Amino acid sequence: MVAAEKMEFEGLRNRWTPAGRLDWPVEFSAVHSWNKQRVALVANGPGPKLAAAAVQAAFDREQVDAVISTGFCGGLEPALALGDVVVATEVRSALSAERFPAQAPAKAPSAFHGPVLSIDRVATSAEEKRRLFDSGACAVEMEAAGVAGAASQAGVPFYCIRVVSDPADESLPLDFNACRTPEGRLGRAAIARAAFTRPLTRVPALLRFERNCRLAAARLGEFLDGCRF
Repeated sequence: MVAAEKMEFEGLRNRWTPAGRLDWPVEFSAVHSWNKQRVALVANGPGPKLAAAAVQAAFDREQVDAVISTGFCGGLEPALALGDVVVATEVRSALSAERFPAQAPAKAPSAFHGPVLSIDRVATSAEEKRRLFDSGACAVEMEAAGVAGAASQAGVPFYCIRVVSDPADESLPLDFNACRTPEGRLGRAAIARAAFTRPLTRVPALLRFERNCRLAAARLGEFLDGCRF
């Protein structure tokens, strides 16, 4: 399972049995046991390039049966609310215009099914998300196209299961794109500096967004724990 940030795995890690850490060249990697299966959880930062590198790190070291792109997404479909789970029917790359079919779990709790748009920037405003909705996708995220491309090249089954951290009508508390490092990661110091330029509004908004993300991570963990692949 590949996400951008370790936090996106919180709901899973609270439910699944730890089975060791991995010494992989990524930001975070660990093994958990789930339904007698060995599952590697890998987070390597936002964007398709870093996500593809995380998948390649797994292929170089493990026999991989399937790859799941997971984590947070922004809602584009107005009906999607905070914590709603999206099972992608396909992933559409905004960079290459490629479309990658995505499989659905053999068994899963109720969820929203539809196309997911994969871009290499954070969709920060409700206005931007309204424009992206014209693509026909129901949600937007940043890593799935990179994960799907690597899985396709390896001939490995690919899934994309996301949870809404910010609905279509909500803007994010600041422009996270301005806080990314040259390699694409989110710079924590840059986020802190941006927050304290307007502390009375941005700091409370960031704390509220963090609470929403933790709620979304818990919902995602509950959903994935009920899946069978």
